Amino acid sequence: MAWLECFYPDVYLDSAYEVDFESLYLKGFRGVIFDIDNTLVPHGAPADERSIALFERLRRIGFESALLSNNKEPRVKSFNDKVHSRYLYKAGKPAGKGYFAAMEMMGTEPATTVFVGDQLFTDVWGAKRAGILTYLVKPIHPKEEIQIVLKRRLEWIVLFFYKRWLKNGGKDGNQR
Repeated sequence: MAWLECFYPDVYLDSAYEVDFESLYLKGFRGVIFDIDNTLVPHGAPADERSIALFERLRRIGFESALLSNNKEPRVKSFNDKVHSRYLYKAGKPAGKGYFAAMEMMGTEPATTVFVGDQLFTDVWGAKRAGILTYLVKPIHPKEEIQIVLKRRLEWIVLFFYKRWLKNGGKDGNQR
């Protein structure tokens, strides 16, 4: 199912807090774009100590950062008030416009930017279309809005083929 590869993340981890940002910086990456809900905190939750510490760590390393969310401004701003990043709300993911606007705000380009999010069909697909290295993380909490729950069912199918693709060394299992 090679056509599904446009949804495959470059890296799949349990948590955004497992990303080795120090190694990424050494490889020349300078900007990180994050989704918020179920990537950094449970859906609708405020910034917590762990997310605040992550953004402090990124600043110490030398990274620029941006939050890219399809939520309305009050949600994104209230989270950002604690982590002190740049942000874009009502970003229209998976359209590329928000990703490019975030890179412009950070002064980065696709080759020096990483995206971290929890959804294949918005976060990963949009970042891949923008040419950005993608990290998919498992959702923090199972409680989600109904439209996301429905998308998760489809994501399970894509992730099944993604894991099989990885086992085959990044090749479609049907190729000869």
